[in-house]
Amino acid sequence: MVVKIGVIKCGNLGTSPVIDLMLDERADRPNISVKSFGSGAKMGPEEIEEVVPKVADLDAAFVIFISPNPAAPGPAKARELLSAMDVPAIIVGDGPGARVKDEMNEQGLGYILVKGDPMIGARREFLDPTEMASFNADVIKVLAATGAYRCVQKTLDALIAAAEAGEAIEVPKLVLTRDKAIAAAEFKNPYAKAKAMAAYTIAEKVADIDVEGCFMTKDAEKYIPIVASSHEMIAVAAKLAAEAREIEKANDTVLRTPHSGKGQLVSKTTLMSKPE
Repeated sequence: MVVKIGVIKCGNLGTSPVIDLMLDERADRPNISVKSFGSGAKMGPEEIEEVVPKVADLDAAFVIFISPNPAAPGPAKARELLSAMDVPAIIVGDGPGARVKDEMNEQGLGYILVKGDPMIGARREFLDPTEMASFNADVIKVLAATGAYRCVQKTLDALIAAAEAGEAIEVPKLVLTRDKAIAAAEFKNPYAKAKAMAAYTIAEKVADIDVEGCFMTKDAEKYIPIVASSHEMIAVAAKLAAEAREIEKANDTVLRTPHSGKGQLVSKTTLMSKPE
């Protein structure tokens, strides 16, 4: 059985570029078919109304909608449209989505809210395409090395397994905190774990700093260094996350969770062993 999955990307989070790729990292997983649709950088209600209906004809086992701030007008419209569809839907968002958890529950939607996936410093005087790409590269490094992506991967793989077995899909209700991310990484070395904890915590704080710089501060002389400081913070977080992984590599204890030739999740912790 091939499990069909629809992915809708509106706007961008650090999780957005890889959420479909982490389900089929070698592009040879035989038991899933993933189709992705997107509205580019914009995530207003108009873009949402255009792109969300495209998943209706997929006959998907479930649909993933990913965007910043599920409480914003565009994502709110997406939630409205998805809740009216006869398909399980999961909203993947960042920390501000916690404000509408009750609404998502009432709408019958699942959610994965990644608290360490921060808002970018979106001030015109500071943010250009190079800075944007550098920021997202750092966020991706943090979320990958701290275990956040693995937690998302395992959550979605559980839905795939249920669909493949013909079972009813129970949509997740996950707020991805530091401790949940670190637990998924399964660090063996305590110093590696500590560095990863620091990296994720810094990434969470970056979101607060950028909200301050983008929405709460009106004077350019003040908000430009505020958003610049947040980008310096995420660069430090990425460095800590990379150091955590290097410690595990030196001990030959890096956990890897690839998909097998049949599509099931397998794992290994030593480089030269085969995943089982």
